[in-house]
Amino acid sequence: MRTDDLDFVLPPDLIAQAPLPDRAESRLLRYQRDSRTLAHHRFAELPALLREGDLLVFNDARVTPARFTLIKDTGGKVEGLFLAERSPGEWSVLLKNHGPINPQRTLRFIDAEEIGARVTAQGSEGEYRLIVNSSDPALVLLARIGRMPLPPYIKRHKEHDDRDAMDRQRYQTIFARSEGSVAAPTAGLHFTDALLANLTHRGIERAFVTLHVGLGTFKPVTSDTLESHHMHIERYTISEEAAQAINRAKRERRRIIPVGTTSARVLESQPEGDLGPTTGETGIFIYPPYRWKHSSALITNFHLPRSTLIALVGAMVGLDEQKRIYAEAIAQRYRFFSYGDAMFVD
Repeated sequence: MRTDDLDFVLPPDLIAQAPLPDRAESRLLRYQRDSRTLAHHRFAELPALLREGDLLVFNDARVTPARFTLIKDTGGKVEGLFLAERSPGEWSVLLKNHGPINPQRTLRFIDAEEIGARVTAQGSEGEYRLIVNSSDPALVLLARIGRMPLPPYIKRHKEHDDRDAMDRQRYQTIFARSEGSVAAPTAGLHFTDALLANLTHRGIERAFVTLHVGLGTFKPVTSDTLESHHMHIERYTISEEAAQAINRAKRERRRIIPVGTTSARVLESQPEGDLGPTTGETGIFIYPPYRWKHSSALITNFHLPRSTLIALVGAMVGLDEQKRIYAEAIAQRYRFFSYGDAMFVD
């Protein structure tokens, strides 16, 4: 399949730069595959569009405030993104504006100048090893001095630095609990406590899996064909409780509906038949044609052109219909990407 088939022109003003005041007031475009019909709703109406007994599968990954700034002894700044703590005080990071590596040079965190750091090695795919002189674990230190790792299409400038407090709350689902993502599972951002209570009242069940979203989520497909694309790897966990809930729904022929492409990738990474509790890594790339094993429908946001995420949507609805849905969303001025509106495919 050619990557060009996933391209489209998006007016820049449709890229949402901030969330709506009320999470559930986002718009929701519903696409019904049997009839190929489109309808326009508010996300708060979702419970009425579902069936009693449906099982929603959420990703409970929590976004780490992974962005940080280091300052050189010359006064120059180095922008960093935390990826992982390999051992105490040894971080894997991405760096911008670093220049030549000098392991003797001590850098300081701009928001905690008492803490020094040294870049000691460069790894694969632009990663660096950073030795941090702090007794705090990385996640504890970043909770204090880090900033939310917003995707590059959301612009934050110095005069808006105070918006990080808002992003710390809103670029996080209300059920986030498993720390370690560098991006939010954005389809879950629309849910509120009131909406979850309404789902329960209507007999709609939910289960939680974990997939720690990586930077590859936003990486465009640069190869001419999807078959040539090298998919990123992400870690996931399915608990015993989640596996049992999913297996019950399968046995009772109830719909299993992943909330977001991340939850869909966790489900579809499992073999056919019953699921068991597991922790592992997935590099599954879902694109047309694809035979879905566990997912009956999908709730998701609107995605980047030429991305693995829009390829997954195309695998759910068909390529021609995906193009028609997105053309309608643009014509109706839906808000796109992480802080944007959502669609429900059933």
